[in-house]
Amino acid sequence: MDVLTDLPRFLVAPLLRPWHRRWGATEDEVAATMPGDELLPHAPYRCTRAITVAAPPDEVWPWLVQVGYRRGGWYADDLLDNFGRPSTRELLPEFQDLHVGQHLAWGPRASERSAFRVEGFVVPEWLLWRMPSRTWAWRLVPLSDGRTRLINRIHTAYEWSRPGWVLGTVLLCEVADFAMMRRMLRGIRDRAETEHRRRAAQPSARPAPAPVR
Repeated sequence: MDVLTDLPRFLVAPLLRPWHRRWGATEDEVAATMPGDELLPHAPYRCTRAITVAAPPDEVWPWLVQVGYRRGGWYADDLLDNFGRPSTRELLPEFQDLHVGQHLAWGPRASERSAFRVEGFVVPEWLLWRMPSRTWAWRLVPLSDGRTRLINRIHTAYEWSRPGWVLGTVLLCEVADFAMMRRMLRGIRDRAETEHRRRAAQPSARPAPAPVR
């Protein structure tokens, strides 16, 4: 089970904070500007993480678009972040809709405060989700060999005036965030690469040869 596998990462995450907050990212990627940076400039929790995907950005993008509870899932620890529903391993045409203001729920009782809102996007370059106290940005950078650098940045502000809420937020960020984001990035990578290989293996449509006379 994914949760049990990630349990050691949950336990050591607070001790490895400087390392895991930039897991997989280069110095330039950590220093670069990302969409949403200006929305929570003083957030105490900021992470920039990245992974290389052996597929072009336009093939990685659809996996981000269909994210959400009762959509494609979150590709991470499904027991924790998708109420036990397995995240899909297929592209779902019915969930390829994307528009500013769209809400991405974590669960069946998600409110506007606890659900992400699509703040903006440019296909297939970047996507920004937002909550009142959190921003979640994605950037897809094409590489010269047809691969993609998938970069993720999270800003979280701790709302100390709401003790019950902030306790859950601190536990999520300081304990669970790294393991779940690592699994999500790898989940997107594995799905996109599998689909890319499947497409590459399909015979290309070629015109029938002309009859020999």
